[in-house]
Amino acid sequence: MTAGQPLTEVAVPASVSVLAAGSSVRLAWQNEVGGLTFELDGPAERRFVKWTPPSSGIDLAQEVVRLGWAAGFISVPHVLSQGSDEDGAWFVTSALSGSNAVTSRWRADPAQAVQAIGAGLRTLHDALPVLACPFRWSAEDRVRKAQRRAGEGRLQPARWHDVHSALSATRALQIAADPPSIDRLVVCHGDACAPNTLLDEDGSCTGHVDLGQLGVADRWADLAIATWSTEWNYGPGWESALLHAYGVDADPERTAYYRLLWDLGA
Repeated sequence: MTAGQPLTEVAVPASVSVLAAGSSVRLAWQNEVGGLTFELDGPAERRFVKWTPPSSGIDLAQEVVRLGWAAGFISVPHVLSQGSDEDGAWFVTSALSGSNAVTSRWRADPAQAVQAIGAGLRTLHDALPVLACPFRWSAEDRVRKAQRRAGEGRLQPARWHDVHSALSATRALQIAADPPSIDRLVVCHGDACAPNTLLDEDGSCTGHVDLGQLGVADRWADLAIATWSTEWNYGPGWESALLHAYGVDADPERTAYYRLLWDLGA
């Protein structure tokens, strides 16, 4: 899923205006399926509202549950309230300290940002207890999801990364159905792209956001996307630095597999 800093003005949903209750409202993030994140800043504490329309296919309720579980072990936003109406669903969180790792401040200092992302991801993987985690993000479950998407005609090969452009949907699914062996099971973030790591002014990781897919999986399910994200956000040449900060050697086979699975939308 593609997401990024807002490029155009968007209408503030009525529910978000009500939640703001006099606070200023700033669009902080948007994704390609209509999901919006707003920052509320005013007399009350600084807060964020994550909002999605019914057409997005995103189940915010599952992210609320995951945030509640993960909060017992790592630094994540605290959910203050949640709700829905005919126009969409939302939840409100308190703000963590720091800013996301793709602000102009950190794009200008990719070495520090990438180091913090790698170290922060390792902290997350080490802190979240696999045996106690009630959520899964296994390759097998994701392959089944991709197969369902294919059956519904929702795969989009034209939007895949260039490295996968020569693959047909059928061939991509065949490759995905044969996952590599597990390197190390961890509780994965589920969307370990650079923007989902928060950094303080010194360049240390202060927490993580967007945990809607959090679950037990091979750590390379996260590492493949975290390293790929360095190219999207900072340019080529930063993958090794992230892996070094995490404390692991490159694994081309697992990296390639989990990047394909990501392009399949699973």
